[in-house]
Amino acid sequence: MRDDASLREDVTSTEETPLIRSGASSPLPLSAGSSRSSEIYRDVGHDVDVPNQKVGPGRAVAILLSFYMLIFLQASNMSGMTMAQSVIAAELDAYERASWFTSSFLIALSSCAPLAGRLASIFSPRSMVLASSLLFAIGSLVTSQAHTFWVFIVGRVITGVGSAAVMVLAVILVLELTTKRRRGLFIGLVNAGVTSGVSLGAVVFGALISSTGWRALFYAQVPISAVAGLGVYLSIPKSFTSGEASDENSLSKKLKNIDYLGAILLTGAIVLFLYGLSETITATPLLLSLATLAMFVLVEYKVAADPIIPAAILENRGTLLSCISQLGLMAARWTVLFYTPMAALAVRGFAPAAAGSILVPTNLGFGVGGVLVGLLHVRRAGSFWAACLASVALFGASLLALALASSADPPSPFALYVFVVFCNGLATGAAMNYTLAHVLHLAPAASHYVATSLVGTFRGFAGSFGSAVGGGVFTRTLRARLEDGFRALDGIGDGELLSPDRRRLVRRLLGSPALVHGGGLGAAEREVAVRGYADALRLLFLSAAALSVVVLLIQAATGWKGAAEPVRDEEQDNENAASYGAYSSDSERL
Repeated sequence: MRDDASLREDVTSTEETPLIRSGASSPLPLSAGSSRSSEIYRDVGHDVDVPNQKVGPGRAVAILLSFYMLIFLQASNMSGMTMAQSVIAAELDAYERASWFTSSFLIALSSCAPLAGRLASIFSPRSMVLASSLLFAIGSLVTSQAHTFWVFIVGRVITGVGSAAVMVLAVILVLELTTKRRRGLFIGLVNAGVTSGVSLGAVVFGALISSTGWRALFYAQVPISAVAGLGVYLSIPKSFTSGEASDENSLSKKLKNIDYLGAILLTGAIVLFLYGLSETITATPLLLSLATLAMFVLVEYKVAADPIIPAAILENRGTLLSCISQLGLMAARWTVLFYTPMAALAVRGFAPAAAGSILVPTNLGFGVGGVLVGLLHVRRAGSFWAACLASVALFGASLLALALASSADPPSPFALYVFVVFCNGLATGAAMNYTLAHVLHLAPAASHYVATSLVGTFRGFAGSFGSAVGGGVFTRTLRARLEDGFRALDGIGDGELLSPDRRRLVRRLLGSPALVHGGGLGAAEREVAVRGYADALRLLFLSAAALSVVVLLIQAATGWKGAAEPVRDEEQDNENAASYGAYSSDSERL
């Protein structure tokens, strides 16, 4: 009788943990010897044509449209600021601090993304979307009403915090609602949504800034973000779960389990690091950032019961190296997104709306690259190591070509410039899709939520990194070229101080590229400004190309072997199945 009971227990275990699951997945037990409740184990199954969870066609369309609007707003706030920067800097008298208009948003976004990924595995995704969209709306409202630099920055920070969960939740929905065979295609579509926001955001801001003013551009985002968040909230069914959201725990218990100390330390490390690499490289914030990061790792390993980044991810070499390579790749990519419109404004003399349109071909290439890779190649789970290396190498080659095409004397043909930025976008879209698919191969299947949110964190961090570090390289080079050019124009020696009027002009040109061709400069002054911008852009793109070589080496070090899965997946299930067959035979004989 005791043997029969044991057999029945095995039958129950086998029936409750199927290898192929089409409904909502629930967390699985931790591996033996582990006491970490933060390891998010999900029995996702092995069937490439079965999604983890399902929604009806109507809900699916509503989710896609509402989420696209949120992604579009997030992305447009990254690129649109390039077009609005000159006007805002003039009204707030913040020419020398204009780079913080974008950096503050991106630092807040990337700093809060790890916490957003962890919260997405604890709370309902529909609640997370609603909360993030409301924060975005509040931040946009504060920004639109700002009359001082610091109030404007506070609004941008709140908006960035609201944006932190958008991409994390988009990836979670793709992983849950699509099959493995179609996952690459939908990741490509998500990336296409981001790139359309980046390209069209610059165009919209550039076209409307002169007629509506910059305040209206931010105020209009308040109702749009609120409606889009409400649309996603109502479209996702209450039964939709992710990670530990399906647990029957009270809200107070869930809030108690959040790793607040780890969140504060990780946010502090990122903020200090980016601040130390801003316009003037400062050693003290960088050292404090390293110390804070060490404290964060110690807390995650020794203190936190529910760490933001589980030990399984911290100990996975391939995943961590992939995150670092993504940081470098996207930091280099953001130099293209931030500074090619500036090249069109300052070097080629385009109007703001036309300057923003330079992002259309590069983001079109980005979308095409991601979608084609997902449609034609990423149709399975497994290693994409060689494809990752090939796409990163092409990306670096396009940056080198862009640096060579950024010369002002003589200027390169505009058609060639457009072709180069298109190729850069094409290589980036392919690389992002390949690297995410490869991360899913490298990371344990049990930790895919955290791994993908960590990749998203480093990609978001890359925007801040590219803005801070790239902005520092660009600003220092531009300042030096402008000062040297005006000294030569005024006939004074190297190292001598410029006149107060010249220093004021340099200050204005640093924060407002539109002044080069639209600020009443004389022909000689304009030539100095154009050459200064061209030299700074060329050095910036050469630095990005050098960074891509480092990225290629790091990506190669990730390897092609995936993480070992728990023995339970095969051997234990086979034993249970054999026990079930034996039990059935005994029952039939009885």
